[in-house]
Amino acid sequence: MKTLRYLAAVAVSVSVCVAVHGAGAATVEQWGMFELALAGPTNGNPFTDVHLSARFVKDFDVVEVRGFYDGGGVYRVRFMPPKQGVWRYTTISSAPELDGKTGELTATPPGPGNHGPVRVTNTYHFAYADGTPFRPVGTTLYAWIHQPEALQEQTLKTLAAAPFNKVRMCVFPKRYQWNTNEPALYPFEGRPGNFDFSRFNPGFFRHLERRILDLQKLGIEADLILFHPYDEGHWGFDRMTPTEDDRYLRYIVARLAAFRNVWWSLANEWDFMEKKTEADFVRFGELVSREDPYGHLLSVHNGYVLFNYTLPWITHASIQNGAAVESALSAELYRGAYRKPVVYDEIKYEGDIPKRWGNISAEELVFRFWNATVAGTYATHGETYLSPDDVLWWSKGGVLKGQSPARLAFLRRVLEDAPPEGIEPIDKWQNPEFGGRIPDYYLVYFGKAAPTEWEFKLPRRRQGPAEGMRYTAEVLDTWDMTITPVPGTFTLVRQSEYFFADKAGRKIQLPGKPYIALRIKRVKE
Repeated sequence: MKTLRYLAAVAVSVSVCVAVHGAGAATVEQWGMFELALAGPTNGNPFTDVHLSARFVKDFDVVEVRGFYDGGGVYRVRFMPPKQGVWRYTTISSAPELDGKTGELTATPPGPGNHGPVRVTNTYHFAYADGTPFRPVGTTLYAWIHQPEALQEQTLKTLAAAPFNKVRMCVFPKRYQWNTNEPALYPFEGRPGNFDFSRFNPGFFRHLERRILDLQKLGIEADLILFHPYDEGHWGFDRMTPTEDDRYLRYIVARLAAFRNVWWSLANEWDFMEKKTEADFVRFGELVSREDPYGHLLSVHNGYVLFNYTLPWITHASIQNGAAVESALSAELYRGAYRKPVVYDEIKYEGDIPKRWGNISAEELVFRFWNATVAGTYATHGETYLSPDDVLWWSKGGVLKGQSPARLAFLRRVLEDAPPEGIEPIDKWQNPEFGGRIPDYYLVYFGKAAPTEWEFKLPRRRQGPAEGMRYTAEVLDTWDMTITPVPGTFTLVRQSEYFFADKAGRKIQLPGKPYIALRIKRVKE
């Protein structure tokens, strides 16, 4: 009952409703979590011998979810109600004592901060289930949950003051330079060199769930990396058999799919996993997509070899390519090819380690974020500054030491002020520095150029703009984080086949330094 008490303690803040069979009807927020706990058999291997699922029905809506064994004779079924109202459930199990249990719950309106899971919207962008726009400004914390408790708490404190709304994190522990410590918990019973991959360690997964809920309370999405190559046989999690892989995926989806802030990443650098093939990852993706009743976001991250992001179960492209965001034109190309949201989840890291992927400047990292932005794509932050204690943010967390997070907070404020439909590339043929939403909103990013003035010109498109439209302009210093309004308004007149210009021929004076942008908004008549 210890786990039940913990979940009940956090129920108010994260909308978790725990029900023990026979305790009566339950109430939970829409997109919150209802959990049914049942006592069942302990003989044999409950992880493999017992099947448990439940069917939740509301009017004509039916959601079927897989249950799981949580140790100590306790079996659980978790449900995230996608709609408000009364849901009735029935359990189905191979164990008689778990089969045919019935009950109901009432899904109430979501509370403050509960916008539901993130979905794809407008082909290339994201929004929460309630329609609230979601603009990813993520960070990388591969092994933060496998560190000492005090360091994990420090990481959460840092995240609470940081601009990030998505965290890339590994389920399995990571063994790599600057990160060779053993975790306190393992996902399976046993010790290194002697794990029983048919028996999960519920304590490990309860800890993972606790940290996912901690992120949820901070408004952060947990982008969970399900496999990775940074094991090299030390634990053997990277070389389980297909049966063991599939069992693990079913178990983790059964446990975590009801958390609204979960994303699935099948792997980090999938092509570096020597014991897995591309066909394995296709199987993994189809399995996770089939097992997840809520359709959480699902992708695969690459090393050198891009995955086939056109597959129907992939919701967005998760790409490692720092060179692609060295210009807005290059950043747009994957988007145009896949016709899905593109998240550049690794664009090299701000830091000073002796690795080519971990020693770019803060200015360079922010520059790449802005190129991704005007290209209608998204980027992810990482930080790798050397430390005597080997606590580097990208893997272990702790505190942020770099200069980019403050500038990314500024970018996030700009994104939150942008049109809710998302920023689109406007003139990729000739002027890729233009992004926005025609004809109402434009971002012009000059990057490393340092112009002293800019002739007011907007590209012509069928959707607009048109002669007579009026606009205001602001100069954004993306490094010094300032916004300077330009006096007056600009009235459009046709200048050429491709551009409209200001009727009075006005130019905008610029500071003659790099990393400057213009924000141009239409004056609504």
